[in-house]
Amino acid sequence: MVFLTNNFELPSVTIAQLYKARWQVELFFKWVKQNLHIESFFGQSENAVKTQIWIAIAAYLLIAIYKKNAKIASPLSEILHFFSGVLFEQIPIPSLFQELNYRTENTEPAKQLSLLDS
Repeated sequence: MVFLTNNFELPSVTIAQLYKARWQVELFFKWVKQNLHIESFFGQSENAVKTQIWIAIAAYLLIAIYKKNAKIASPLSEILHFFSGVLFEQIPIPSLFQELNYRTENTEPAKQLSLLDS
């Protein structure tokens, strides 16, 4: 591989590591665009952008946890899209899935002991 740079003071290994780190940042923003669907930022400051990204990640994780705990078989992307449409409705979450006949997974009880069982 050949890396072009105008910084002749850093060793070539450091330049390669910087490119690798930059690629990880690019992959993160690709994931954000594909999964969090942030179309525009509400603020322009660094704090506003970071806050909006962290809130979107927290919402994504909460819905993923709910999907797992409720044993919902529908894809996470479909559930996220559904929640975006009823975001400001005051409806209990379980009743939403009952009304829409969301599929739940038929799973056996875990064959592994839980750490939290007494």
